[in-house]
Amino acid sequence: MLDPVVAFFQRIFSAIGRGIGTAVAWLLWPFVTATNWCRERSWIIKGPIGIGVLLLVGFYAYFIWQTQVWSGFNPDYVNAYNLAQRKQDAGVASGTAATTPATGEIAEPAPKTCVRSAIVDVTADLIDYNVNQNAWISSMLLYKLGLFGLDWDRTPWFDNKAAFQRGVNQTVRRTAVELVDALGRVRGTSGINADLQRARGNMQFDEETWYFRSNSILPTTPTPNYYRTAIADLRKFNASLEACDAIFDGRSDNLIEFLDRISNDIGSTSAIIRERSEFHNGGWFDTRADDRFWFAYGQLYGYYGILSAAGADFDAVIKARGIEPLWTESIKQLRSALNIQPAIISNGREDGWIMPTHLATIGFYILRVRSNLVEMRDVLAR
Repeated sequence: MLDPVVAFFQRIFSAIGRGIGTAVAWLLWPFVTATNWCRERSWIIKGPIGIGVLLLVGFYAYFIWQTQVWSGFNPDYVNAYNLAQRKQDAGVASGTAATTPATGEIAEPAPKTCVRSAIVDVTADLIDYNVNQNAWISSMLLYKLGLFGLDWDRTPWFDNKAAFQRGVNQTVRRTAVELVDALGRVRGTSGINADLQRARGNMQFDEETWYFRSNSILPTTPTPNYYRTAIADLRKFNASLEACDAIFDGRSDNLIEFLDRISNDIGSTSAIIRERSEFHNGGWFDTRADDRFWFAYGQLYGYYGILSAAGADFDAVIKARGIEPLWTESIKQLRSALNIQPAIISNGREDGWIMPTHLATIGFYILRVRSNLVEMRDVLAR
């Protein structure tokens, strides 16, 4: 009675086995053919080919290492800044009072100094994390070549770190624009700070340039070099600010505008997450879910530091307007979102019970943070 059923399943599994064998043979055919061809050639031909193969293997080993090892990744990186210990807002002058020692002689006034901007420090350090502590993946040659010409973002492999870096980079670009347009000048009427202007320009450079481009035979400056220059520009601004030669305008309307821009930024990401989650919910088989997830995660990672720094730079405004509890809760929610670190990203249905829905989960945290930002903005605008 069971023989026909057993025979049926045997035929099914046999067909699957033949299909897998055919696919493997098709993938290995170029390598087997090349090996057989080289075996019949002299060492004059084998030598250069062997060296080329070794170099290619070395490049891929380096590429795999850089994409899988996340140096310096720390969801609690904000703690290193000791922002709670700061006593004054960014740009506020300190150390200007003269002192009278016990001898009764009038001492020289202490050198005038101003408080550095924590936003600028965190922004510079986020860029440093992306391009100095780690290799910038998006402009690496092997990343640009993809898998047999297929973009790595369309595969399940080697794109998570690149997407995360681009998410962090999005927060840096947004912050650099706000520093130039509002925070680094007085009411928009003073001149634009040259250091911030250069930093913004360098951060707007595209994310994928290698030493050569497809439309030119001349060498060019790769993306990471532009971003490294932006680090120097930002730190130069903060040095000028500390010497009271630059401006940080910590007014409430600037904070309102800053929160507006961040809210719009993560709102756009939320829309992308929603679209992918709603119309492409293929569970573990959605090969684009991982780069969507890690881009959003990188954005939250970056804004966790930048908004924590903004809390220190605008401390007086936050306390005066009574939004300190709401601000603290927003920071906690950002940190909670960083606890979501699945090994494999699944874009399952929201009502599914087999495959998880990581995109909907990260989207929920994004909406919570955005809701708090909008609420704080409304309170400040009253």
